[in-house]
Amino acid sequence: MQKAAPFRGCFLLEVQKIDGCVFVSVILERLSGAFLLNCELFALTLLFALPLGLVVSFGSMSRCKPLSAAVKTFVWIIRGTPLMLQIIVIYLGPGLLGMSNPWPGRMVAAVVAFAINYACYFSEIYRGGIEAVPKGQTEAGEVLGMTKTQIFFKVTLLQVIKRILPPMGNEIITLVKDTSLANTIANKEIIMMAKEYSA
Repeated sequence: MQKAAPFRGCFLLEVQKIDGCVFVSVILERLSGAFLLNCELFALTLLFALPLGLVVSFGSMSRCKPLSAAVKTFVWIIRGTPLMLQIIVIYLGPGLLGMSNPWPGRMVAAVVAFAINYACYFSEIYRGGIEAVPKGQTEAGEVLGMTKTQIFFKVTLLQVIKRILPPMGNEIITLVKDTSLANTIANKEIIMMAKEYSA
């Protein structure tokens, strides 16, 4: 009987080690899944915000004064309010107004909120880059008989890309950090998942 106790203690110790390994593997698996959600949100935001920002910048530079004023006001509001507030309003707003929830999931609402927010920031970067190109470049293209479309893609756009790369890089880095705000509406991204295990 005295010889069995050490064996039982060793057996229990081994079981605890195995349980610990299983627990750690489960945590790593769930954190990896949450990290993939962050990556998905990041990629989808860039996919929608980059072209949408270009459209918004054209609207803000439009010769139609009412359209230009409306777009500039919208951009000013979006850039002047916190992204967290925008996520909450977009996800919960329809329900508070008595409408049915239009979102098939929290992730879709988060992508929409992020895309609108970053499109407004990108639009100002695009607008600054386009307006920084000297008018002489456009006039030179017109003298050569180029159409407005040709001037934009073959003359203006190439110079705009060079000018907007640094500020675009800053915004993309900020987006990497802002993906953690998706947990505001209970999207289980990596920060929220880590909080669950650290509590």
